[in-house]
Amino acid sequence: MSDFQALAHHLKKARSAVAFTGAGISTESGIPDFRSPSGVWSKHKPVMYDEFVASREARIRYWKMRTQLYAEFENAQPNAGHRALAQLERAGRITAVITQNIDGLHQVAGSRRVIELHGTARVIACIECGIESTPAEIVVRLQTGEEAPDCEDCGAPLKSKTISFGQPMPITEMQDASQLARHADLFLAIGSSLVVEPAASLPRLAYQHGATLVIINNAPTPLDPLAALIIRDPIGVTLDAVSGHISYSDPGK
Repeated sequence: MSDFQALAHHLKKARSAVAFTGAGISTESGIPDFRSPSGVWSKHKPVMYDEFVASREARIRYWKMRTQLYAEFENAQPNAGHRALAQLERAGRITAVITQNIDGLHQVAGSRRVIELHGTARVIACIECGIESTPAEIVVRLQTGEEAPDCEDCGAPLKSKTISFGQPMPITEMQDASQLARHADLFLAIGSSLVVEPAASLPRLAYQHGATLVIINNAPTPLDPLAALIIRDPIGVTLDAVSGHISYSDPGK
């Protein structure tokens, strides 16, 4: 049995399958991993949340980094992996996608239940009053000379609705993700190094509650010894092949 066939078999048997995605699924859309040699952290030191709140200089550095990220995200489109997960959800084969990514490509691809553990880069918000803007609106302000844009309503700093280092994880999303992990009978860890906590604890939590763990990643992870199946093939190729077979030749449960 091939790896594709084995994964299709697991999905056909599952009654509560959950997909967990990391940066690896979006690199196939041209978005570099933050930690890669070409990633944003190779050019910009991450700004801690407390620094952002306290220091205008830190906010200027933050927005220089965000400007680069916006350029990378602006034209990115969902790839075969994103589309396959949306198709598997429509076919009733997965119940949700939990993602560490901030690019919003799962929703663009058509996934309906997406838990964004690290927030989203598709929304800018005031850290005080919460009023929201689009990244495009803020980029225009940056291009016209603003270095660290503030809210035009209350004057507090604007920030991407992403989770920065030192910023608390979103309570609702973490609770939802933990509940999904505890009730999953199949947990697909896709394109994640499984080292960034607390998100990386979710596959282990699912395993501890009886889920079959499948890892699709191009490099070893700390949880490989727990996995029933490990696939090193490209994510898009893998998920596209599996979802096409399940969705069309064996629809429904």
